[in-house]
Amino acid sequence: MTFAVHGLAVARGIAIGRAVLVASSRVDVTHYFIQADQIQSELKRLGVARDAVIDELQRLQTDMPKDAPLELAALLDVHLMLLQDETLSAGVRQWVTERLYNAEWALTTQLDIISRQFDEMEDSYLRERKADLEQVVERVLRYLKGAAQPVAAPPPRAPRQQDLLLDDTLDVPLVLVAHDLSPADMLQFKKSLFAGFVTDVGGRTSHTAIVARSMDIPAVVGARSASFLVRQDDWVIIDGDAGVMIVDPSPIILAEYGFKQRQGELERGRLARLKNTPSVTLDGQKVELLVNIEQPEDTVGALAVGAVGVGLFRSEFLFMGREGRLPDEEEQYQAYRQAVEGMNGMPVTIRTVDVGADKPLDSRHDAAHLNPALGLRAIRWSLSEPAMFLSQLRAILRASAYGQVHLLIPMLAHANEIRQTLELIEKAREQLDKRGQAYGPMKIGAMIEVPAAAMSLPLFLRYFDFLSIGTNDLIQYTLAIDRADESVAHLYDQLHPAVLRLIANTIAAGQANGRPVSVCGEMAGDPTMTRLLLGLGLRSFSMHPSQILSVKQEILRADAGKLEAWAQAVLDSEEPAALLLE
Repeated sequence: MTFAVHGLAVARGIAIGRAVLVASSRVDVTHYFIQADQIQSELKRLGVARDAVIDELQRLQTDMPKDAPLELAALLDVHLMLLQDETLSAGVRQWVTERLYNAEWALTTQLDIISRQFDEMEDSYLRERKADLEQVVERVLRYLKGAAQPVAAPPPRAPRQQDLLLDDTLDVPLVLVAHDLSPADMLQFKKSLFAGFVTDVGGRTSHTAIVARSMDIPAVVGARSASFLVRQDDWVIIDGDAGVMIVDPSPIILAEYGFKQRQGELERGRLARLKNTPSVTLDGQKVELLVNIEQPEDTVGALAVGAVGVGLFRSEFLFMGREGRLPDEEEQYQAYRQAVEGMNGMPVTIRTVDVGADKPLDSRHDAAHLNPALGLRAIRWSLSEPAMFLSQLRAILRASAYGQVHLLIPMLAHANEIRQTLELIEKAREQLDKRGQAYGPMKIGAMIEVPAAAMSLPLFLRYFDFLSIGTNDLIQYTLAIDRADESVAHLYDQLHPAVLRLIANTIAAGQANGRPVSVCGEMAGDPTMTRLLLGLGLRSFSMHPSQILSVKQEILRADAGKLEAWAQAVLDSEEPAALLLE
């Protein structure tokens, strides 16, 4: 039966494919793709784990005291029967061989499918056997965890063929459905075969949504119970424009969305022709279009859309998902150098590590903090770990010998933080001098993402070469709204008068003092905001590569001079959104 699940539209476009549910059971496992030549070894892992659990249960039966309850012996029999049931083992083999799931993912996927079958049974005794199945699977998973293999890189395409989609000559697209995805999860899936994704939680500027836009795939977040309503392998449509997921669509709906999908592809083709067109307004104002990246290899996508530099390299992605093992100086240096060289002489702005809030280092990070967004994050964490911070600073300085590198410091608010940071940068230079290692000149900038910083601009302009407005956090902190919480997502308003005034004042102060100002938050990549930012005087935008051509199209159509009076009217309005629609 066709039904729709509504959420928040965070990445545009249409995706049609089979649903892949990630760990919708209570078992917490890692999910990754194996290579085709690893199928047999992965199946062997499964077989060894299953046999080990069977041996364990059989030993329990053998060693069971004579006065043990009969029910306990019967329960062990049930568990052994479930372990050796062909429905479980055959299904797991299918997920490994056809989808290239790792053993743990395949096991929990098949658990989901069989669990639903138990739920639909009329006999209450049989329904209750689902708990036994979950216990059996957990035993196998615990064994696999002790014998887990390193994560393999995902394959570029799905190996499985289906004949039920619109074009049976292609592999079936897969769409990811999950309760939530961490930034590390998103990176794991970034180059995978998924055509789109849906999560139960998240907001428009949660990091999950941000990475989705960087992947340039349709996405819906904050869809509440999506992962409970969708079944493994259901046909689904993700409408990233409307923020809707349609489950089990009828042929008529499939045809309608297939048409929309093709129209979107045609529009992307038209935008692609703007790649080499200079970003200049109708009245001759040059506008700098930069990209935000998470990994060094993202520079390939930056060049593909005609970006003139990297406005934000989120270095924290080098630190995430490593279970406490932080990257050393050499590993970071190689990554930064790769990014610098990848941009062929164009500037690369590297932000020092910004963890906390919706970007934990791993699953354990921030567990003890009631509100990580207001806790030990970004520059606060870096200053609390000077050895780690110096290691990163040395790595960035060394990379600056290979091209234009700008250093960006996140979440500054206090004068003493500024002084401590600059002292450590100087100390990192001295350490490299003693080693005899080269480094180049480097401009140093500050993020304006805390209201206190936006209201202390003379202080920041005295110490820094440039400013970068992080609109995501600036909005969050100005309005006291958790940007990752879908229950208050409707209150997250980039057009709130207070937010716009902080942005406008920062741009104006930079211009008056001869300091470049850019916007690197999600507002920069929103084509509906381009005219307003131009009218406020912004001439440097940094966004995900997938957004550049849409924003460039708006710039080419705009007369910046004529937009100034209108932008001031928007600033003075109690309802800026109404004027923006005019």
